[in-house]
Amino acid sequence: MASERQVSRMIKQGFLSSDPTLSFNLPSSTTPPQMKMVSNNGRSNRNLNNLSPPYTTTPVYPDHQNQTLFQIMSEEQNHQSKISKIMKEFEDLNCYGRGDVRLTVIGKDGHTRISMDVHKRVLLEKSGFFRDTLRGRDQGVVMQSVEISDCDDVEVYLETLVLMYSHDLKRRLMDEDVSRVLAFLKVSADIMFETGIESCLECLEAIPWSEDEEEKVVTQLSQLQLCDLAAEVLQRVSSEPSTSTRADDIFLRLLSGVMQAKDDKARREMRTLISRFFRENSSDHSNRLDVSKDSLYSLCHRCLSSLILCLSEVTGIDDCRVDRGVLMAQVAQEAENMRWIVDILIDRKIGDEFVKLWADQKELALLHSRIPTMYRHEISKITAQLCIAIGRGHILVPKDSRFSLLSTWLEALYEDFAWMTRSSRSVDKKLVEDGLSQTILTLPLLQQQTILLTWFDRFLSKGDDCPDIQKAFEVWWRRAFIRQYAAEQDSSHLQITVCDHPD
Repeated sequence: MASERQVSRMIKQGFLSSDPTLSFNLPSSTTPPQMKMVSNNGRSNRNLNNLSPPYTTTPVYPDHQNQTLFQIMSEEQNHQSKISKIMKEFEDLNCYGRGDVRLTVIGKDGHTRISMDVHKRVLLEKSGFFRDTLRGRDQGVVMQSVEISDCDDVEVYLETLVLMYSHDLKRRLMDEDVSRVLAFLKVSADIMFETGIESCLECLEAIPWSEDEEEKVVTQLSQLQLCDLAAEVLQRVSSEPSTSTRADDIFLRLLSGVMQAKDDKARREMRTLISRFFRENSSDHSNRLDVSKDSLYSLCHRCLSSLILCLSEVTGIDDCRVDRGVLMAQVAQEAENMRWIVDILIDRKIGDEFVKLWADQKELALLHSRIPTMYRHEISKITAQLCIAIGRGHILVPKDSRFSLLSTWLEALYEDFAWMTRSSRSVDKKLVEDGLSQTILTLPLLQQQTILLTWFDRFLSKGDDCPDIQKAFEVWWRRAFIRQYAAEQDSSHLQITVCDHPD
């Protein structure tokens, strides 16, 4: 209601009118504002005190389709309220008296027009656009008239002009959000308001951005092509190649930090976060980070060395002097670290070398066999993880590597299977059984037979404590004894005869 009374009071005092020739709006973002001089040819006989009111507006003409009368009136009232607020700020800042330039800004719709009496000295001092346009023109005219057309936002353009009268732009912009500052920056760039550009950039450099706002800032600064002026703002989202740290070094540091973390909860949370970083990076083929295969495998070797050291200590400790539980907790953590790195290798499709590396760990497998199952089953999860990946086709390795993997670790997987599937919710029993079955069935038929006949005897003895791979057993049986795919000797042979053709 206060804004309505203020507008009514200004209308009564002659500050507002419906003069259709006076208007104000924001210039296009892609093209410079279009200015038209509408000055008198000779000195005006009017006294400055008898000039038109300080500013005038015409009604906004929105698309009235599907709008009620109440909505139309509310929009107009809101528009007038904003204009009144801006003009109140202008009156507080204006120390030059009545203006000598009637500036009319016209919206893109061609209907919305706002006119305002501003001061040529301010325009010439603050705006390169107005300096180029007004300097030296119509020196004998008391009141110059200027029209700027094809503007996007009436109120932002008007408020930017008012900012020219402010002596502390940085303080004035402190309460504005990012979108508003970007709007002021756009207009300031259009009219070459140098101080406005600098103040907006200083504000953008200092205030926080949301992710959506960040996208808007980067996009608009790129469109405005402010070059070096925007460099400090963009340092928040980019860095010079000469000063930036390689992503490979950063990832290696992060991975190492998580693997050595003391707090279990923090380690799980950061492991999940970094894994997401890798997945996002892998899905964006146009912007892959330079995380080297060598760095990931260096971590694998580090984990292997730690596992061998821990298991060696466990098998040689004096139970009266050393807490075996502490050592086994270290074994579990190193095995968990290894599985995490292997997950990353598989996701990046570079896990093939690890299969051979894991198959070659004869010493580790021997130490593993000397430790109680309740302490060592975390290590067998690595073998299960590889079998699942091979069974799904996510790792492609030669048959010798696949057979070597099972030769080294299958017995340990059998021994630990019950503990592994019952003590951890993260292990899917059926998933492990399917992966193991598919891995076995990728081997030559005689190797399938050797493995599956051994499993047959074990399953009859252990039952549910042994992985159920009956489906693989059935497939092998049908391949070996029902479906004969061996090629029979072909008695017919293709014969090629070469002879001379008679002339």
